[in-house]
Amino acid sequence: MQAALRRFFDGDVWHSFRSSPVAIVAAAIALVCAFCAVFADFVAPHNPFDLASLELADSRLPPAWLEGGTSKYLLGTDDQGRDILSALMYGARISLFVGLASVALSVLIGVALGLLSGFAGGKTDAFIMRVCDVMLSFPAILIALLIDGVGRAMFPNAHETLAFAVLILAISLSGWVQYARTVRGSTLVERHKEYVQAARVVGVAPFRIMRKHVLPNVLGPVLVLATIQVASAIIIEATLSFLGVGVPPTQPSLGTLIRIGNDFLFSGEWWITIFPGVVLVLIALSVNLLGDWLRDALNPRLR
Repeated sequence: MQAALRRFFDGDVWHSFRSSPVAIVAAAIALVCAFCAVFADFVAPHNPFDLASLELADSRLPPAWLEGGTSKYLLGTDDQGRDILSALMYGARISLFVGLASVALSVLIGVALGLLSGFAGGKTDAFIMRVCDVMLSFPAILIALLIDGVGRAMFPNAHETLAFAVLILAISLSGWVQYARTVRGSTLVERHKEYVQAARVVGVAPFRIMRKHVLPNVLGPVLVLATIQVASAIIIEATLSFLGVGVPPTQPSLGTLIRIGNDFLFSGEWWITIFPGVVLVLIALSVNLLGDWLRDALNPRLR
């Protein structure tokens, strides 16, 4: 373990990170957002979803630095008296969980199908690629809306856990295509190299060749794509929640908070929707910047 860490800190990726101020700032913002989201139970000053602790008399309070604000609610409160700062931490937790889980499922599906398509070739490759072409002909948000709508129609009285599962599945099935096409292209190159031909000659099973030999050599582009797709998945989740078909209302994410605050934007309570929007932009932007840096750091032509 220590040797692996020593090799990492002596490697090109860490040197590239240290020499990139943009990557350092983006990583710091992403880590702060992730820390506040994961440890919201301990960091948040209030529990915005504890109905017993809500005070309707404190509803629509402005941020602490404006007239009428109070230091008890640093970023103000919403129409139900919930602390905006605490709601942002709990909402970011849900958005990050849905985004990471959906990307993980997309990677699993896309990498498996991409490996199979590139290594097997023939009719299998043609069929999988035609499915990818069909999926690419529709916008990702439309596919997610369709799957989410079908899931909710099939399970109208579903528990919150099942509702989260349907949302994650909807986002995943709209994002696996890019991984499949990326892995297929890399696999087509790798399968003709000497180490794959040597494994075939000695009688190694095709599945073992794909898993042990080809897969580790095609994961670089997948890692970069997955980092960037986390931001896209979070935005898709926020869009679905803003449209009212995302996470359950009892567990609002950043998109739900933006939708709730949108009703009060023109009545003067701008902080209810502006602050969730700013946090969503910060998370998406920091993850995208990290993805761009990682793409350049892992590209041997740019070293």
